[in-house]
Amino acid sequence: MTQYWLFKSEPDVYSIDQLKEDTKKYGGTYWEGVRNYQARNFMRQCKTGDLVLYYHSNCKPPGIVGIAKVVKEAYPDPVQFDEKNTYYDPKSSPDNPRWSVVDLAFVKKFKQKISLDELRSVPQLADMKVVRKGNRLSITPVTKKEFEVITSMPHVSAAVLS
Repeated sequence: MTQYWLFKSEPDVYSIDQLKEDTKKYGGTYWEGVRNYQARNFMRQCKTGDLVLYYHSNCKPPGIVGIAKVVKEAYPDPVQFDEKNTYYDPKSSPDNPRWSVVDLAFVKKFKQKISLDELRSVPQLADMKVVRKGNRLSITPVTKKEFEVITSMPHVSAAVLS
């Protein structure tokens, strides 16, 4: 059964356009650098075929810009072992990795961003984690109903998942 997620990325770090490019070239990318245990645990629940709302954060305005899909389930984050990488973790080892990644592929870019303020204005999305004050997790679950509400908004064409 398909699950639904929201993954956040800063557009100047890794935008949906970069994901689209990497999907064309390489079939997708691995989602490295998650260093929050709750977000990591959500990532470990992702299954191949799950759908992801791609959210640009730390920009004005933040919001959902498209859809990706999980193409490979969780495996150890390779950068946690690289001393030269920003996401290196000296407490992690190949025998006992602390951090995971999943592989994502591009599905669709929306005609325009669905801003956080717009999301907050939709009553059916009131319980969505991203609209709650203080929620800073980079990966959160989304209900099927929330996903359907978002993908039926005017920003998204009718052929979202064709």
